[in-house]
Amino acid sequence: MKQKTLTRGIMAVFAQSNEDADVQKVFAQIAEFKAKKDKEIADLTAQLATTAKAEDVTALQAKLTEAETALNAMTEQINALQLNGGSGSVNAKEKAQIEAMQAFMRTGDIRADMKKADDSNGGYLIPTEWDRTVTDKLQEFSPLRSIFYVQSTSKPAFEKLYNMHGAISGWVGEEDARPKTDTPTFKKELFATGEMYANPSATQQILDDAEIDLGVFLANEVQSEFAIQENKAFISGDGAKGKPYGLLTYAEGGTSANKHPLGAIKVVKSGNANDITVDSLLDLVYDLPQSYSQNAVFMMNRKTLAKVRKLKDTTGNYLWQPSLQAGQPSTLLGYPCYEVAEMPDVVANALAIAFGDMKRAYMILDRKGVSVLRDPFSAKPFIQFYTTKRVGGGVTNPEAVRLLKIAA
Repeated sequence: MKQKTLTRGIMAVFAQSNEDADVQKVFAQIAEFKAKKDKEIADLTAQLATTAKAEDVTALQAKLTEAETALNAMTEQINALQLNGGSGSVNAKEKAQIEAMQAFMRTGDIRADMKKADDSNGGYLIPTEWDRTVTDKLQEFSPLRSIFYVQSTSKPAFEKLYNMHGAISGWVGEEDARPKTDTPTFKKELFATGEMYANPSATQQILDDAEIDLGVFLANEVQSEFAIQENKAFISGDGAKGKPYGLLTYAEGGTSANKHPLGAIKVVKSGNANDITVDSLLDLVYDLPQSYSQNAVFMMNRKTLAKVRKLKDTTGNYLWQPSLQAGQPSTLLGYPCYEVAEMPDVVANALAIAFGDMKRAYMILDRKGVSVLRDPFSAKPFIQFYTTKRVGGGVTNPEAVRLLKIAA
């Protein structure tokens, strides 16, 4: 949930949306309109201060009144706007769910407004607002959620259809027969979700503190554990117990090499049995089809990055270039370079570097809903909150990425 306060009588507007970009667009339009009217009012006020003629004063006052009326009308409309079903605030149903979850966490009280999770642990789903807070925290903590494509779903699995082509065409003369041709064939790939959990705890004294935002508290407590578990799975997960299939497992010769309808991820050798070479990085970049190169990025861990930063071209210039803008990644051979701790070190036969359009190559399947089960007995005087979230993942297009293998 995004919140922004606009001055001059415009109350805070709360908006819940599946797309943050839409919310930001609304805020931008409101701010732009207000700024325009504020400037108009300020200009008119300044003109009034320097105008002596009665008729000019009357005209300016009329314009000033009109501008202020328009601004006040917008303020009233915003305050009455039914965003998310409530008058400028979370709707009554969502508010009741938040209050019910707070009571459950603080005292164990179970209210009718709480939603029972559809998993086997008997927990309760946290409110939508809290669910979004947990997801936002994971986004901040996990680089892979910003590198890979994230698909939200309310179902336990996601199915993607692939066109395997196969249609035949040809050239014919004006009076030639048109023989029947083959039709395209399709194959399906299923992306399932598995359950990961964390077990944060707190004392009753902390929970009784009304100043503590329990939604933020829960998100902060589970973010690191969730991020660590899912990052490992997104890179090297084996699919067991619903765990995501990791990117590296789809490589040629990998455990999931035959899983995808489009085949395995192609591997480029480093040219050295134990190290990375400049030529191998160039081979890696140019082995990727041009259609995927525009949005391509590098992924490697910190130790590999240290090796790569020392590589130079034939003129003595470093291949790696630092970022010149805050928040933007450094570049390698002109492409963004991201540090991902879960990528392997540079050792013999390791897949140390990934390069490609990652948003087209890999999908994180994020099932909506985080459930919590309160446990006041197992670790007295602490109260534990067994928290679960369902996440899946897998390669969506193996042709959009290449892997560098440390091998001669």
